[in-house]
Amino acid sequence: MGLRRSIYKSPAQLRAMIEPGLITAAALDAARALIAPGVTTGELDAAASAVITSRGAVSNFQMVRGYRHTICASVNEQVVHGIPGSRVLQPGDIVSIDAGAEYKGWNGDSAFSVVIPDPSRPDVVAAREQLSTVTEGSLWAGIAALASARHIGEVGAAVQHHIEQNAPEGGYGILRDYVGHGIGRKMHESPSVFNYRVADPGPEVRPGLVLAIEPMVVIGDQETFVEDDDWTVSTTDGTAGAHWEHSVAVHDGGIWVLTAPDGGAAGLAPFGVTPVAIG
Repeated sequence: MGLRRSIYKSPAQLRAMIEPGLITAAALDAARALIAPGVTTGELDAAASAVITSRGAVSNFQMVRGYRHTICASVNEQVVHGIPGSRVLQPGDIVSIDAGAEYKGWNGDSAFSVVIPDPSRPDVVAAREQLSTVTEGSLWAGIAALASARHIGEVGAAVQHHIEQNAPEGGYGILRDYVGHGIGRKMHESPSVFNYRVADPGPEVRPGLVLAIEPMVVIGDQETFVEDDDWTVSTTDGTAGAHWEHSVAVHDGGIWVLTAPDGGAAGLAPFGVTPVAIG
């Protein structure tokens, strides 16, 4: 019988995860800075790649079998896993960028969404900005819940509650087939982190736990399909989606968002939670 690795990391292992988290954040910042009409998703990929390699890290997305790119770039009805390339960004697009870095054997993983301004379609832009804002808020609600949760299931409940409380009339769809995960030596580890309420409370939250929390939310129905490229996940009804993600560590002193340079201070402030740096 093979050895099963614990989902809880040692203090030294948590410290080793700080740098890959910061490299991931820097790569995403580089991609974000370029997002504008006329730019291709391939250019965003190149910018993120340059940051990761310059910091002595490697793209952990490229370590996934069959995937050759540094980021996933998903536009409009594409929610996650979009392949960057020749697609030219347009005014009004909602763009979700997901990236991760491996540094000295440890991983970071994070994502954000942004809406490109379009004065000719204010209603479309407003709806997509609201979607992104609510999705990001649900991410921080989940992270804030982790600070006091006894079990991982409380994170998903907090994510869903925030979405239900802040979505417009008719509500949003929360993807059921794609969820968050543990992260450490591998980008995707146990346990699964659901973005909705489940009956199983899940593993215990205690020091050493590191989770990639990543709500994926859509304006319409949550049903999706995988495009012919075998990667891109798009909504069946064609409505827009948003994706936000951070890698978060639980340690003896509290929680720390590894993929945010401020440890998550700004995002957690509205929830009354103060992150504590890993000692």
